Amino acid sequence: MTRTPPPVSHELAGGHAIWAPSAEHVEIRRDGEVSSLRRDERGWHTLPGSPARPGERYAFRLDGDGPWIPDPRSLSQPDGVHGESEVVDLAALGALAAEGSPWEGRPLRGRVLYELHVGTFTPGPDGRGGTLDSAIGRLDELVELGVDAVELMPLAAFPGDRGWGYDGVGLYAVHAAYGGPEALARFVAAAHRRGIAVLLDVVLNHLGPAGNYLGLQGPYFTDRHHTPWGEAVNLDQPGSPEVRAFLIGAARQWLVGMGLDGLRLDAVHELHDDSALPFLAELALAVEGWERETGRPLLLIAESDRNDPATVSPVANGGLGMDMQWADDVHHGVHAWITGEREGYYGDFGSAEVLATVLTRVFLHDGGYSSFRGQDWGAPVDPASTDYDAHSFVTFLQDHDQVGNRAAGDRVHHGLDPRRHAAAAALILLGPGTPMLFQGEEWAASTPFAYVTDHDEELGRLVTAGRTEEFSRMGWAEEVPDPQDRATFTASILRWEERSRDEHARMLVWYRTLIGLRRDLPALRDPDLRETGVEVLAEETVLLRRGDVAVLAHRGEGSAVLPVAGEVLARFGAPLREADGADVGGAGGVGVTGLDGPGVLVVRAV
Repeated sequence: MTRTPPPVSHELAGGHAIWAPSAEHVEIRRDGEVSSLRRDERGWHTLPGSPARPGERYAFRLDGDGPWIPDPRSLSQPDGVHGESEVVDLAALGALAAEGSPWEGRPLRGRVLYELHVGTFTPGPDGRGGTLDSAIGRLDELVELGVDAVELMPLAAFPGDRGWGYDGVGLYAVHAAYGGPEALARFVAAAHRRGIAVLLDVVLNHLGPAGNYLGLQGPYFTDRHHTPWGEAVNLDQPGSPEVRAFLIGAARQWLVGMGLDGLRLDAVHELHDDSALPFLAELALAVEGWERETGRPLLLIAESDRNDPATVSPVANGGLGMDMQWADDVHHGVHAWITGEREGYYGDFGSAEVLATVLTRVFLHDGGYSSFRGQDWGAPVDPASTDYDAHSFVTFLQDHDQVGNRAAGDRVHHGLDPRRHAAAAALILLGPGTPMLFQGEEWAASTPFAYVTDHDEELGRLVTAGRTEEFSRMGWAEEVPDPQDRATFTASILRWEERSRDEHARMLVWYRTLIGLRRDLPALRDPDLRETGVEVLAEETVLLRRGDVAVLAHRGEGSAVLPVAGEVLARFGAPLREADGADVGGAGGVGVTGLDGPGVLVVRAV
């Protein structure tokens, strides 16, 4: 059974409302006028007969004491997470998001996703940080690249002006510095007009430390379970039905109210839940209903550390019902093989054999021992399963975590010869999963993507000191960029002018070529893992086979010989060729038999 979440406060026929069972008496201040709310037996406090007005500012106070707090279901926090909430006309917002050609959605399994951080994606109108409106100005470049969907890093209201958004506290609101809910509606409409779907990263497993007032209102958290951020969100203890409805209501607001196409759910392994119907399964069933209601496909993508294909198995078959999950093991396998890094969680990765395993079976840790975790981990992926397929797993060479959680926020290509970068990109974009790019990787952006925050002075000092201490313990001798320093943020803003220069332009052409091959060749769109194979030709060289397409990836300085005859479709790197062969230019060439040094060769076998 799915629960119907209560509507957001400004949709209530009777007026404003807040669920605060911990309070006997709640007041509301509306544009300076204070009124008392009426409490029911479930702990809901409402103001009947006084409808909300768009643009109205309001806040609540519990039991006549403490601060005036914002509405946890507020769509707009123009003065930040501690300020008053603003009433938004949801119908007008939905109409704005639907402007332009009718949008019926699009299938995204196996298509190309593109993760972006609004604040650093563009310089913004003043050069100090991007907005959703400034991001619209770069959507045409994503269309040219071949992107099918953008995945926005969290937009939920968080402290300060800049940050990653994983410390959000306003789960229904759009961060004010990005332009608020109207800007998101404009972005959705602009993307849909261009045929690009819009996904949003949401954090339901915890709230940030600043501006989190939920604990004052009721049992939103429980000490029965714990997370890296403290007490867990209450999904299975007394009061949990309302908490679950609150979270599902936030998902509905993004998908139905704002017209988004899907959600990426952060760290679902920290959604601790012993219920008969797990929260994720309940959410999946709710989304199925919203698909029927809206008449368009809606997507749920999980970030999970469990390495368990049950995450992407149907609820009816005992799974959690997610459409996709991020596949970190594929990233680790490609990254460690192409770079030679072995520190931390890369310790079990790096060999060509491991690379072959993750490209064909997704998980390295599928029930065996994980040295990083110090225990057996995961469950195997069944290539013949009818519950999921290769497209159920999102694969990537870079993402916000794997770049931003490095000490300096350096990208993988900052330490690689472009030929090795091109080879790694080909293994992802021509591999069997659903590929995802991270902003700027397509032109080998020179900018880092650093971890940034904008907390108050006291909390900011703790964050700065904690990050420095963390990397010092790991043996990092160089200075760690200060997350609180605005310069750390501005240094991470993409420099779009690079795209037309030298090696940046060459890499951009390569990414477009790979995406074009994936779009045009049926073998590269096949989700059947049984049709993917990898031959380890040497520790430096692997051959990825996708039906009649073969990808020779070589990281070594020596030569690599292609073991199959075929038509050259694309090449990055110096070719080996027969004695009488002549280069015909472009990506192809006649008489090509392999690679002379690092690079990648894509052929259609004959």
